[in-house]
Amino acid sequence: MLQFILRRLGAGILLVWVISTLTFFLTSFTGNDQARTLAGPTATVEAVEAVRVKLGLDRPVLDRYLEWLTGAIRGDLGTSWFTNQPVSRVVEQALPVSLSIVITAILLTTIVSTFVGVLAALRRGWVDRALQTASLITFAVPNFLVGMLLALFFAVELGWLPAGGFTSFTDDPGAWVASITLPALALAIGSIAASAAQTRAAMIEVLRQDYIRTLRSRGLPTWSILLKHALRNAAPSSLTTLSIQFVAMLGGAVVIEKVFGLSGIGKKITSAAVQGDVPVVVGIVVVTVILVVVVNLITDLALGWLNPKVRTN
Repeated sequence: MLQFILRRLGAGILLVWVISTLTFFLTSFTGNDQARTLAGPTATVEAVEAVRVKLGLDRPVLDRYLEWLTGAIRGDLGTSWFTNQPVSRVVEQALPVSLSIVITAILLTTIVSTFVGVLAALRRGWVDRALQTASLITFAVPNFLVGMLLALFFAVELGWLPAGGFTSFTDDPGAWVASITLPALALAIGSIAASAAQTRAAMIEVLRQDYIRTLRSRGLPTWSILLKHALRNAAPSSLTTLSIQFVAMLGGAVVIEKVFGLSGIGKKITSAAVQGDVPVVVGIVVVTVILVVVVNLITDLALGWLNPKVRTN
């Protein structure tokens, strides 16, 4: 088991290094003069050159990369070129917002999709047809439109929930729940049907196995067969789908945060990209990749626990 974890961890560290390196060099060769952007269009040549020297843009890109990599290993992701704020502080402020809605959305997706998928596999009929129809509709409708409809109905028409803004959990737990409910629902709705369809397909396959018929012939309760045997053996494919959904939700959060006026990492990275704030862009990319690696590692560990054969693959 230890070797299994070390292999996955080593692959994750390599992935973080490769993507962060590519991001650093790609943002360094955009063709835009960041010094001119920072100094302003009316700045003199001397003023632009002074900004370039201050930011270290006059140095070779390899030297700047090695300096950034050394700092990143120590936890220093640099300083924003526009606000002079440490990138780690920017991430620290924005990450809880994004994680709040993404983790809530993935929990909703897990609970609802598992229930609906198992029900569709057992009942079939109209439940199965409804699930397939919902999968098609939610796949075709973009999440930003879902978010706008939810805000219009629950916030504007009914006034039950706020249409935007974020309240920290430490400030007011109740207000925190209210502020993330609609964004999380907007992210989850598009994923629930797809995950439920995957759970349904996996459960149908498992329920056809000979050992399930043997367990039924022994008179075991249906709930025991489902929870202790069928659902556990159907879980690997569902877990893989959920890990992919988590990554997709991180990307989808960029749009959802704009719809609901949330200042998460999606909004921060889009603003930084428009401004040409390279340290913020690279820093957020690194943190996002680390999140993906952690989620994939947790998924691999869960799969290894459910199916020991995975550890040797």
